[in-house]
Amino acid sequence: MALIPRGSDTLNINPPLGVDMALSDHGSDFLWAVTAVYVIAFFGILVPSFTSHESKRVFNYTLSMALLVGAVTYFAQASDLGWSAVDQNDHLTRQIFYTRYINWVVSFPALVLSLGLLSGVSWTTIILNIFIAWFWTLSYLAAAYTTTSYKWGFFAFGTFAYIILAMSTLNESRESAEVLGISRDYMILSAWVNLLWLLYPIAFGLGDGGNVIGITGSAIFVGILDVLLLPVASIGFLTLSHKWDFGRLQLDFSEYRGVRQGGTLPLEDDSLSTGGINSKPA
Repeated sequence: MALIPRGSDTLNINPPLGVDMALSDHGSDFLWAVTAVYVIAFFGILVPSFTSHESKRVFNYTLSMALLVGAVTYFAQASDLGWSAVDQNDHLTRQIFYTRYINWVVSFPALVLSLGLLSGVSWTTIILNIFIAWFWTLSYLAAAYTTTSYKWGFFAFGTFAYIILAMSTLNESRESAEVLGISRDYMILSAWVNLLWLLYPIAFGLGDGGNVIGITGSAIFVGILDVLLLPVASIGFLTLSHKWDFGRLQLDFSEYRGVRQGGTLPLEDDSLSTGGINSKPA
């Protein structure tokens, strides 16, 4: 039995019943290919963490978990699962894959978190940007399930959130990265991510929003964007990270935990031993 069945078998097992505009066999085949890319990228990002220093695994962990979620959501889409039939203005029903938005609600914040950690911006900014990424994705999900022209209101709110996110990751975070002397690598990654993010409103407007292109066309458009976004950006993070000073970037989190010297932290001066948190009251 094949691990990944052909698209024709998939649609025979999970037929798109009760919907006018549905995924085709070729579309399912394409989505299986995207699933394979995500699975390969997941292992390609996670496995190196086993041999790298514990203090240098933050991007491996963050991005590999997002890739795992992406693999599961694309498995669902390729299997013709995780969708709902939604009426369109022309009184036809269209498959809306909500699993697509589950992928975005994890992958977008994962990239926001990675860019924020690299740039050195405050945790307040990082948390705000994660919230904005969620707001963007969930606004598009609401728009996809709205059957009237009011969907474009949700689309406008979501796109406005993206503009705020782009301004933060391209401007404020860049300024912070310059202070750390890592602005070149940061801008390479941030510019790539934002270039692709710019195309997501177009993909939504033509697909789930405007119903201009069919389910297979939309799946191919979004699938290409998703592959270029998370898997490629993850490889970029891992490749460039080999020359980063994680200590200077304050990303060597495990250095400050009791994971060395028999589970105790080294004392830097006598004041820590006499008046620190481990000292006993007189």
